[in-house]
Amino acid sequence: MTEKKRTELDWQDIRVFLALGRHGSLSAAARLLAVNHATIARRLRSLEATFGEKLVERRPSGYTLTAAGQRMLAAAGDMESAVQTLGRGGQDGTPRGLVRVNAPPGLALGFLIERLAVVAGRFPGLDIDLAADVRAISLDRHVADIAIRLGRPTDGDVIAKPLGSMAYGFYGTPELCRRIEQGGEPVFVGFDEINVDLPEAAWLARQHPQSRIAFRANNQVGQALAARSGIGLALLPHYIGRQDPALRHCPMPATPPSREIWLLTRRLDRKNIAVRTVVDAVVQLFEENQALFVEE
Repeated sequence: MTEKKRTELDWQDIRVFLALGRHGSLSAAARLLAVNHATIARRLRSLEATFGEKLVERRPSGYTLTAAGQRMLAAAGDMESAVQTLGRGGQDGTPRGLVRVNAPPGLALGFLIERLAVVAGRFPGLDIDLAADVRAISLDRHVADIAIRLGRPTDGDVIAKPLGSMAYGFYGTPELCRRIEQGGEPVFVGFDEINVDLPEAAWLARQHPQSRIAFRANNQVGQALAARSGIGLALLPHYIGRQDPALRHCPMPATPPSREIWLLTRRLDRKNIAVRTVVDAVVQLFEENQALFVEE
């Protein structure tokens, strides 16, 4: 057991612990903070000595937080938010600092990147970090300030805003679509084997269990790019398919049900100028582009 030695917390120790707790490895934390492994390990030992408890356990798969480490991560994340808030909005009310946004890969790559980059350009002091994850991330771990999710959220103390719904269709090259419309057997582009449990992948497997999936990619933007070759039909959200001039909509007997899109923020960030600025911008982006997302 770590010897109890209560001293004042060092903010640099906290930063190292946050990086390690979020990413689970010395290498990832070291890359993020631009320091070496020895510095990460030393800072962690210092924090454990200050806190008086063991915060992480090393396992073959990486570092895992102990129960005390989980409590410390939540508290450290709140501390980080408070520090960032000091730089997120000057006396003139302009947003400043870094706002981290997390979204599914399709939404991030196929819709948000270009549009959020424009938002960052409007405010010289505002930086936006957009990350894509297939699996939903927890805001409690402070990996992100804003999370955009598919499906109604079940998180605890968060503010959730509905952004609309997302409908699907099959898209392919004009030549391929004509061949299928004339009775040809459909061939598909789908998700890779790691993501076969995603709703779209599972639906396609149920509806077309005997059909060939000629090409697989781990996100829908990649699937759209593959479909341009004519190798197969891609089941895409309309906002991706409609924006690709090389593809056209190929009506099929059935498509998956639409999915709800939600925006989540931590309740403690509701008065944060920078976070609120990005939230308002995202809400406006979806309002202005609803025609891309819904059925015609």
